[in-house]
This record gives sequence, structure tokens and C-alpha cells, in this order.
Amino acid sequence: MVRKPEGPLRKGWTTGACATAATRAAWQALLSGTFPDPVTITLPRGETPSFALVKAEKGDGWARASVIKDAGDDPDVTHGAEIVATLRIGKPGAGISFHAGDGVGTITKPGLPLPPGEAAINPKPREMMVGQITELCEKFGAAPDVEIEISIPGGQEIATKTWNGRLGIVGGLSVLGTTGIVIPFSCSAWIHSIHRGIDVARATGRIHVAGATGKTSEAAIRAFYGLPEEAILDMGDFVGGMLKYLRKNPVEFVSIAGGFAKLVKLAQGHLDLHSSRSQVDFDRLAETVKLSGGSSDLQDQTRCANTAKQVLELCQAANVDIADTIARQASESARATLDGASAVEILVTDREGRIIARHGVGDFDRFKPVTSA
Repeated sequence: MVRKPEGPLRKGWTTGACATAATRAAWQALLSGTFPDPVTITLPRGETPSFALVKAEKGDGWARASVIKDAGDDPDVTHGAEIVATLRIGKPGAGISFHAGDGVGTITKPGLPLPPGEAAINPKPREMMVGQITELCEKFGAAPDVEIEISIPGGQEIATKTWNGRLGIVGGLSVLGTTGIVIPFSCSAWIHSIHRGIDVARATGRIHVAGATGKTSEAAIRAFYGLPEEAILDMGDFVGGMLKYLRKNPVEFVSIAGGFAKLVKLAQGHLDLHSSRSQVDFDRLAETVKLSGGSSDLQDQTRCANTAKQVLELCQAANVDIADTIARQASESARATLDGASAVEILVTDREGRIIARHGVGDFDRFKPVTSA
């Protein structure tokens, strides 16, 4: 994760807003003969941003316009991408249809807001585009019969940096955006992806999913259970975002894997594990050392420690199994958040990806892990 810069941050525009602007420009060109440049749209909350056109092309029955996405100061992988809308006049009475062009993905699994086979253009951007089409049709006295094709040159390569593959979106990016505005470092796209991963898992009949704090713990949990990629949720630091959604949209079993320091935070009740939003309480950690059988001297060393990793090493040297206690406390914290919706277990990993502690319900044993902790 890119570290948030200091000072005020500039907002940006979602791919959905950019696609809507390009769509309006192309449709207006088809109806009036000229492209508006810049093109202004109205967003769901009333904002009226304007976008400069990069492409403005038209022919017999079609028009194409594009804009460059500006994500503001957010570390969005689609920042700087060209969002292209190609519109073709449809048959009378055909209505408005959406199509995936080059670099825009197609949905292949159930559980997403649109069915398999549809272009990965989310409902809200579709609604925004339909609104612009309808407004212009009323202005120019035209029928809203049009094919809208959205493309993003290079989108298939950019999509490898997203979670689309796990969600069953193939061939490119998704056109996203609820409000049309990108709030820098809001992490809404990440949490949205976690939620969609849960939706897909449920829709495809998976009863066991796993979230991991990073690549090392993810590799460990996948190897431990032999889980396929689609059973893995890209939880990262957002354990709360995952657990709260699972509370309302449960599966039978949830595994959470992570390094010791991250899971200390969960054990202490934090649901956002990022270093800028939660910190290890070393006084509380010293109490955990005591619960684990650690001496008074070890407790004092814990209170003065610089990192949770240092505490783990001190305890390991003293043959105090603090990792097991942290796994138990973290599972209690997770269970409290889930409120009985799903069974949950915790797996603590070291930096080499070895599982050093595991705590949860006995029902997990029927999954027959390929290794043992």
C-alpha cells in the first residue's frame, strides 16, 4: 500500500464518471453533429465536473469520444488511463445496451451485481450514462436507441494489478464508481473488492473462505488448506470490512491468516490493521505475556519493546508461547464481530510463512489441511 502523503489531497474522478463524460460527448455529437469540449456531466450528488476530450471522432451512425482519467492524489492503478466511449445508433425500439470493448472485462461468475456474460460496467455508471442519454434525447427529440461500448486501451494489462481475476472478471478492467468521485486513500475500492469476493464465493457455493494480511500469510493459508484462488479474500488490513460484511452475508467457515504484529492488533480489538490507523498497545501486550506464562522480567521487556516482532522473539527465546495466546484472543475478537454468523479461526505466521499458532473451532479439522501447525 502506498503511504498517504501529508497535507490536503486532491480528489479525482472514477472510471464510471469518465465513461459517462465520454458517452455524453459521443451521443451529443451523433444528435447534433458537434462534440462538446469540454463536456460537462452531473454526478449523482449534484457535482458538475467538466472533462477535456482526447478523442472526438464520428462516422455514419457512430461517434467516439474519450477522456483521460484523473484519480487525483489517490494511488489508483487506472490513473492516467484513457476511457473511450463508442456509440452506435441502434435499431428502433432496441433501447440502450452496454458492451465491453478492448480493455474492459466480462463477468464470468455469479455473485456480482451483474450476471455472467455482461460487460463489467457496474450498475451505477450504467445509471449515470443512461441519465445523460435520456437528457440529450429529450433535448434533441431523439429516441434512446443506442449501443454503448466502453473501452480502456491497455486495460487488460492494468487489470492484472487488480482483483478482477479472483472475481471472475476476465479480459480487462471494471468500470466502477458510486458517486463519480475518487476520495484519495479512502480505500473504498479495496473494501468493495472484499465484499464482491464474498458475494462470488457465496454464489459459487463456497463454504470456506480465507482472508490474509499479506502475500506471505496468503501463501501459507492456501498451502495449508489447498484452497483455490477464488476462496481467498484480499483482506489486507481491512479485517473489519471483511468480518462486518460476512456478519450480514455469512459463509460457514472463515480463516484469517496474518503475521504476529498484525494479529496482535486484532487481538487488542482493532479492525483496521494499518500502521497509520492502529497501534500495538505494549502495556496490554505485557498482560498477554503474563497470561502466556511469561515472567515479570519478560513483561517489563515487553513494555519497553520497540516492535511486536521483538516481543515475539523475546518470548520464543524464553519458551513462552505468546503466539498461541494471541491467536486465541484474535479469534475471540473476530467472533465478537461476526456475532455467530460464521465459524472463524486464526492462523499466525512468521516472516518465512510458517504457521506458528492456530486457534479456532474444531470443525475446521474436517477440511483436512495438507500440513499441520
